Amino acid sequence: MTTVRRAVLTLPAAPLGPDNPLPALRAPAGAGAHAVDARTLAELPRDMARGIGRAPLRSLLPAPVRDGYGRARTPADLDTIVIENDRLRVTVLPGLGGRVHSLHHKPTGRELLYRNPVLQPAAFALNGAWFSGGIEWNIGATGHTTLSCSPLHAATVRAPDGGPMLRLWEWERLRDLPFQVDLWLPEGSDFLYVGVRIRNPHERTAPAYWWSNIAVPEERRVLAPADAAWHHGYDRGLNRLPVPVTEDGTDRSYPLNGAHAADFFYDLPEEQRRWIAALDADGHGLVQTSTDVLRGRKLFLWGTERGGRRWQEWLTEPGTPGYAEIQAGLARTQLEHLELAGEAEFSWLEAYGPLAADPAAALGADWAAARADVEHRLETALPRAAVDAAYTAWREGAADTEPETVLAAGSGWGALEVLRGGHVLPGTPFPESTLGPDQEPWRELLRTGVLPPPAKGAGPGAPLVAAPWRDMLETAPADPSTEYHLGIAQWHAGDRAQAVRSWERGLRRAEVRWPLLYCLAVADREDGHPERAAERFAEAFADHEGRDGGVAVAAALGREGVAALLATGRAARARELWARLPDEVRGRGAFRLLEVRILLAEGRPAEARAVFDEGFEVADLREGAEILGEVWAELTDEPLPDAYEFRMRPS
Repeated sequence: MTTVRRAVLTLPAAPLGPDNPLPALRAPAGAGAHAVDARTLAELPRDMARGIGRAPLRSLLPAPVRDGYGRARTPADLDTIVIENDRLRVTVLPGLGGRVHSLHHKPTGRELLYRNPVLQPAAFALNGAWFSGGIEWNIGATGHTTLSCSPLHAATVRAPDGGPMLRLWEWERLRDLPFQVDLWLPEGSDFLYVGVRIRNPHERTAPAYWWSNIAVPEERRVLAPADAAWHHGYDRGLNRLPVPVTEDGTDRSYPLNGAHAADFFYDLPEEQRRWIAALDADGHGLVQTSTDVLRGRKLFLWGTERGGRRWQEWLTEPGTPGYAEIQAGLARTQLEHLELAGEAEFSWLEAYGPLAADPAAALGADWAAARADVEHRLETALPRAAVDAAYTAWREGAADTEPETVLAAGSGWGALEVLRGGHVLPGTPFPESTLGPDQEPWRELLRTGVLPPPAKGAGPGAPLVAAPWRDMLETAPADPSTEYHLGIAQWHAGDRAQAVRSWERGLRRAEVRWPLLYCLAVADREDGHPERAAERFAEAFADHEGRDGGVAVAAALGREGVAALLATGRAARARELWARLPDEVRGRGAFRLLEVRILLAEGRPAEARAVFDEGFEVADLREGAEILGEVWAELTDEPLPDAYEFRMRPS
């Protein structure tokens, strides 16, 4: 019989630390890594170009940036939920985005996924903290979800066959959409079934994005039912290539044949069954398939050059095997977004399980024969008709079933939205009992029309930016805290001039000035006034000094201020601000890098080189970031040391 139970997993883990206390007014820092240049966009199929251009993020609001983690790992107990039958054991991390950490096939003793032996956050999610391994559920916008390291609601539900099922659900805040992920193991099944639903409870159309991201050992052959793929290589291009052997004669179905990090989005024919597989040298491995709504399939590889190898070490333990990613999504590429009509939904079923292919066929040079062998064995193990029938049984008989036993709690943001909008969402309750301190001021605004100010001397609370909340802020009494939040909502809506006016009004009466000064500094920088922005960043830092706002605020404001002063050629001011930071903050890798940049601006290259030679690690280095190489090149013509080599594209 299938069981669902709580358990604990102990891993070496770096703590997540506090969220960045500054509002995320700008687009994701790594957005450029997934961009497409205008010339390429003009040459793409029209529907693909429309999807790529649909609703790009102007900011990360209302989600916070998560950059409080480091690189020091100690053993930590992680809450898990284990789903098990006589064939499979599935380990889920409800407190970390609902990640499937392990998919263990009991008859063969094989782990079907890449299972990371550590928990090491890195800056790959849209809002920062993310970790590698397992199966993750990416919703929101191009990239890894803002929920990568956040708790989801979790509970047991009756599966379509009457057995226990695990439901995960949350309210995704970038697009303001609730979603659910239902996982169950039919009795005797070699396949994990996953039913997914994204709902739009609003009257307006919303942009929709989903990619299920599956980490597998990189010493595999990846097969998908396509003869071509769209290639994206971190150079702002997107071009269609033949697969598996590309024009340079390289068989790209083997991740270790690629030199540099790259995405291959397979161009599946319209009527083709959707699947992707990763097989080892014996023909054994993992296969993922789905109903047809989940259209896209993708291979991501890190490559064999120094940058890709360094990233592999960075995300796990040096000396451990590397990984690649096979993925499945709603669109052909991860760069596209679909339209989800008001009061409509997207729903589908996925299945994950073992596959044993004929190695002579599946690993042979004949691509058509390899695909045919895998597809035949998949059809034998799990017929396409069975997947469609399982989807129908789940959607009509289980997706709306109310949870039975609550196993974990997510955030209170969904409860607040349900309270405001009166949404009826069968199967995914967001009870008022989940409301917490972050939501309490907004519930008061909803109830009384007044947004309560923060405690005396404290910084502002978490923002909300959706149109109904903005409307309430516009009619609320205009104290500095309300003007701050109103400006953030206006900024998110694209009304930047009005946002600046709101912040300026609030600043005139504010006791705690740094939140408003920070927002005005960002606006100055975005509007092409870097000198004024630098002054306001420095003023915000000075306003915070001496307050009980904590080290996180000092670090965030100091980092912004030093960088802005350096960008405007004021090295002496940058040095003075850097020296006022707490000792613990100046010792962090990101601030050692700022120190190098200050020393260079002061004309002291030998001392700047000494900082590199001593060694430092920028814990929240972004995917695609090249700043370490750029600064090193100002110091010397010598090759960049391996410890600082994170470049993901050819030099």
